[in-house]
Amino acid sequence: MSARVGVVLSGCGFLDGSEIHEAVSLLIALGRRGAAVVCMAPDIPQTQVINHLTGKPEAGQQRNVLVESARIARGKVRNIAEVSADELDALAFAGGFGAAKNLCTFAAEGAGCAVNPEVARLVREMHAARKPIGLACISPVLAAKILGGHGPRLTIGTDKGTADAIRKMGGTHVDTEPTGVCVDEQTRVVTTPCYMNDVGPWVVYQGAERMVEEVLRMAGAR
Repeated sequence: MSARVGVVLSGCGFLDGSEIHEAVSLLIALGRRGAAVVCMAPDIPQTQVINHLTGKPEAGQQRNVLVESARIARGKVRNIAEVSADELDALAFAGGFGAAKNLCTFAAEGAGCAVNPEVARLVREMHAARKPIGLACISPVLAAKILGGHGPRLTIGTDKGTADAIRKMGGTHVDTEPTGVCVDEQTRVVTTPCYMNDVGPWVVYQGAERMVEEVLRMAGAR
């Protein structure tokens, strides 16, 4: 039977939502291996709306995280509040500032951040069921905050500021190369840097694919 993998999105566009190259890389890597993908996102307002041409906030603009995520998922996206770990064999997160602005408040508050309650619930459910979780780019901070009491081993590459924040939240940071992955067999969490490095889409895809391979290996070995 195909592995059922939830892909958590946080909008559409790297400055205020999901990083599109990372999200698509995850979807292609999962599809290549025959996984049944369930895209999901919180049904909440975006923290900010950024003009991706200028890189500046759009004053007075408001968008919805679930609605914007539907752009990447081609309309096939569920409210994360309606998804349980019982429906999934694994979970994966794309990066982008949306992971640090919409799924949690890390962009504004660092290690003292709060996580969206439904995101935290699903991650805890998956962890309790020993179902693997993959996180790309900045999204490993979610695992550090939610699962910090279990001391997860994580990577965001080599960025010192983010690595220090991961340690403050209870995680152990492991430096990796741009296409590298950190596999924590104990907490069943797999992470990769993607666009935490100054790289292009091909490098991002390679890291995402390696992460997917390890997540699916864990899912099949449960």
